[in-house]
Amino acid sequence: MGIIEKIKEIEAEMARTQKNKATEYHLGQLKAKIAKLRTQLLEPPKGSSGGGEGFEVTKFGHGRVALIGFPSVGKSTLLTMLTGTHSEAASYEFTTLTCIPGIIHYNDTKIQLLDLPGIIEGASEGKGRGRQVIAVAKSSDIVLMVLDASKSEGHRQILTRELEAVGLRLNKRPPQIYFKKKKTGGISFNSTMPLTHVDEKLCYQILHEYKIHNAEILFREDATVDDLIDVIEGNRKYMKCVYVYNKIDVIGIDDVDRLARQPNSVVISCNLKLNLDRLLERMWEEMGLVRVYTKPQGQQPDFTEPVVLSLDRGGCTVEDFCNHIHRSLVKDVKYVLVWGTSARHYPQHCGLGHALQDEDVVQIVKKKEINEGGRGRFKSHSTAPARISDREKKAPLKT
Repeated sequence: MGIIEKIKEIEAEMARTQKNKATEYHLGQLKAKIAKLRTQLLEPPKGSSGGGEGFEVTKFGHGRVALIGFPSVGKSTLLTMLTGTHSEAASYEFTTLTCIPGIIHYNDTKIQLLDLPGIIEGASEGKGRGRQVIAVAKSSDIVLMVLDASKSEGHRQILTRELEAVGLRLNKRPPQIYFKKKKTGGISFNSTMPLTHVDEKLCYQILHEYKIHNAEILFREDATVDDLIDVIEGNRKYMKCVYVYNKIDVIGIDDVDRLARQPNSVVISCNLKLNLDRLLERMWEEMGLVRVYTKPQGQQPDFTEPVVLSLDRGGCTVEDFCNHIHRSLVKDVKYVLVWGTSARHYPQHCGLGHALQDEDVVQIVKKKEINEGGRGRFKSHSTAPARISDREKKAPLKT
């Protein structure tokens, strides 16, 4: 029996098992088994060279956005409208067969937009090159899930389920669970608040399913069984996702209003070029990019080309800003002067730990090098040892 058949068999058993207090331990073990099998499904087969037939493209720009959706929902048309890059669009499905990159120039930054082939139900099991598409999406900063506004709402649930099956968690934050494996000492279970979904016995059973018998686990929130399994697996990626409803020109205004009011959703029409500016604004907000402008001493700030920082790519502190310019610059920094929304007054003297905000201006003041004054016996700083006994003894003269 293959891995996919085993997963389907366990899912069928979970579907026919009643959910109550008596069966929660059994269901927890089944969820752990499914998570283990799905992890095995993502691993490359043994004996393979490792080079798959993926279509990964080189990272470019200050951020990366992936377009994911079913075939024929308008992904290629959206890429052409936002970037100017031509991506073939036609009235039949699977027009796009490979990854097509484009560049969005927005707010003095360059954002890479990837048009990926449409994925179908069962993509997480490898149908229709689904694994390659999802692998590229994992390497992006945010996901734009393009949906057809005229189709049923079930498409959104199917896509979310396929992405969660391969370890992508959309619009969620990592659970507040501390987990560490140990060599000895058994399992130490603690929590800082009352738990309603997980108890000590269920936690032990899930850890034994992973053959973990010595570990330390601490719950800092009322987490579920799925959160615990995600922490034990350790290969989950938490990403932001914006749901983009295209083709709003073919539905009524009441449906458009309902879709627009859903969380993390934007309604657009590529055919009539409606609301594309709001989509770019929302994408910018979700990416959280911070533009920092440099100011040389005694000169005007340089507003032509900013240094772009983000929390996902390094951080937004003064130290991250210095590392972005040059790795050796941090050692020479005496202090920095900051103008902008992060400063309390202009200019503010800041250290390396100061958090920068969008459109701040930074001037770096370096430490002064100590220059040796004078020459010969007039030197203010001598390189000779202080004690006479430490000085190098000259060789005795030959007689």
